[in-house]
Amino acid sequence: MVVGIVGLGSLGHGLLRALDAGGTRVIGVDSDPAVVERARTRAGTAEVSDRFERLGAADVVIEAVSERADVKRDVLRRLGEVCPRATVLVTTTASLSVPALAIASGRPAHLVGLRFALPLSPRAGAGLVRTTLTAPETVSAAEDLLSLLGLAVAPPGVDAPVARTLLLPYLRRAVALHEEGYASAEDIDTAMRLGCGLPAGPLEMVDAVGVDTVYRELDDLHRRTGLDHYRPPLSLERMIAGDRLGRKSGQGYHAYDEAGRRVVPDPRGRPSGQVPAVGHVGIVGTGTMARGIAHALALAGVESTLTGRTAERAESAREAIGSSLERAVKRGRLDPEAARSALARVRTDHDLTALADCDLVIEAVAEDISVKRSVFEQLDKVCRPGAVLATSTSSLSVAECAAATDRPEDVIGMHFFNPAQVMRLVEVVRTEATNDAAHATAHALCERLGKTAVDCTDRTGFIVNFLLFPYLNHAVRTLELSGSLGVEELDTAVESLLGFPLGPFALLDTVGLDVSLAILQRLHETFRTEDFDAARSLYDLVDMGHLGRKTGTGFRRP
Repeated sequence: MVVGIVGLGSLGHGLLRALDAGGTRVIGVDSDPAVVERARTRAGTAEVSDRFERLGAADVVIEAVSERADVKRDVLRRLGEVCPRATVLVTTTASLSVPALAIASGRPAHLVGLRFALPLSPRAGAGLVRTTLTAPETVSAAEDLLSLLGLAVAPPGVDAPVARTLLLPYLRRAVALHEEGYASAEDIDTAMRLGCGLPAGPLEMVDAVGVDTVYRELDDLHRRTGLDHYRPPLSLERMIAGDRLGRKSGQGYHAYDEAGRRVVPDPRGRPSGQVPAVGHVGIVGTGTMARGIAHALALAGVESTLTGRTAERAESAREAIGSSLERAVKRGRLDPEAARSALARVRTDHDLTALADCDLVIEAVAEDISVKRSVFEQLDKVCRPGAVLATSTSSLSVAECAAATDRPEDVIGMHFFNPAQVMRLVEVVRTEATNDAAHATAHALCERLGKTAVDCTDRTGFIVNFLLFPYLNHAVRTLELSGSLGVEELDTAVESLLGFPLGPFALLDTVGLDVSLAILQRLHETFRTEDFDAARSLYDLVDMGHLGRKTGTGFRRP
C-alpha cells in the first residue's frame, strides 16, 4: 500500500513518520514551503513535496489539512481530480460532517473519516466514520491503514470531539502549572503517567497534538464559551513564536530526534546535600497507606517500626502485611523465605517513643490537619535531632505540619500513591523551610524502594490531584449538560480514543465519590476557580450514599 498525506501539520507529519517507520511507502504534500522544508528534515525515507499531483501515485490518501470546511472541500475535490477512481480518501476532520465532505469529494463511496482525539499516543485509538454511501472496500482499506499505524478502531458511535473537549482543559492546566514554574515538564509528565497510569504525560500530549493546534483549539473554545478553563496560557504563544511546536518541529516541552522519538534526558543526579544513611524508618498509622508503606519498606530490605494508637491495632496492621506477602507467595511472585524475611523487618509498637532512633519517620494518619499536627508535635519531642519527618498527605499543607515542630527544616512531604507497595510514584513536597539534607534523604529512600520521585512545592493538590480532579469534575459537568451522551459513552470515548486506562466515571467510582468531592472542595477553598467547583451531581450522589465501588453504586454499577 502506498499512502499519501496532504497537510503536514502535527497530525499529518506524525502519520507520515509513523507509516515511514513501519516500512510503508509514504508521499507527503503541503502547500507551505516552510512546512515542506521542515518536514523533509524529519521525514526519514518518506517523499515530501509541494506538488499536489504526486498524490496520484497513492492507493490511500489522508487529508489532514486545517479544520475548515472550505479548505477540506477544496482539497478533497482536487484529490478527486488527480487520483485514480479506486483511490481511497480519508478525512481526519474532528467535527465537520463526513457525509458532506464525502459528497464534496465527488466520490462518496471512496471516502471515510478517521477521528483522532489524541494522535499516535500509546494505547490511543481512532474513530472510523463511514457514511451510508461508503463502499465496504473503502472501510477495509481504512482498517488496514489503522493496522499499519498500530492503532485500534474505537467502537462504533464513539464521540471523538467530546474526548478532545475533555482533554483540552486538562492539557491547559498542565501548561499553566509548568508556566508558573511549579514543577518541571519532566516531573509533571512523570507524575501523571505513573500516578494515573496514563499512556503519556499531559505535556507530551501537547507536543503530540502540536503546540499551535492546542493553542488554536483552546482559543476557539474560549471565544465560543467564555469559560476561563479554555483560555490559552501565554506560554503557548511564546512557544509558537519560537517555533517550538512540539514533536513535528523537534522541540516543544521535550526534545525529539529526527525520527520523532522523544529524547529522554539523562537521569537526574541525587539532590544536593549530605545524604544520611536510612537504616530505620518509622511509620505512624495503621491504615491502608501506612500498611502499604511498611510493606514497600520490608520488600526493599529496610527495617521499620509501625506504630498505632494501640498495640492491637499495630499488630493487626502487621498481620495484614503478612497476609499480603503470603498471597504474593501463592501467586509465585515472591519466594517464601523472602516473604518471611520481609515480615521480620516490620516491628510494631503503640508508643511513639519507639521511633526515637529512626532516621526518617513517615506520618500516615487520617487526612485531618489537626490530627497530623498533633502527631508532628509528638514526633518533634521523641525523634532524635536530624531525623527527617515526612507526611504522606495527599493535599494538606506540609508547612502547617512542620509548624507544629521546632525543626521545620527537617519536615518534608512524601505523597505515596495507593497501593503504596505497588505504585511507583512518590510526590516529594518541599516547603520553604525544608533543607537540602531532608530533601536528599527523601529521594534516597524513594530510590531504595524502587520508586520514582517527582519534585514539587507545598501547595494544595500537588501535581496529580491538581490536574486529575478538575478533569474528572469537567467530565461530570459535561454529563450534566449533554442531552445525548451518557456515562458509558463518555467513559468509552476516553478509554478508546485517548488510551486512558479508565474513563472518568469509572475512575470516580474507584476513588470514591465522597473522597473525590472532599478533594475538590479542598482545592476550591484554595484556588476559588470554576475548575474546582464540584458538580451538583457529585453532591447529590454523595448525599444519597452512592459513593462508588465501595457501596456498590455510584455513577455506574459494578
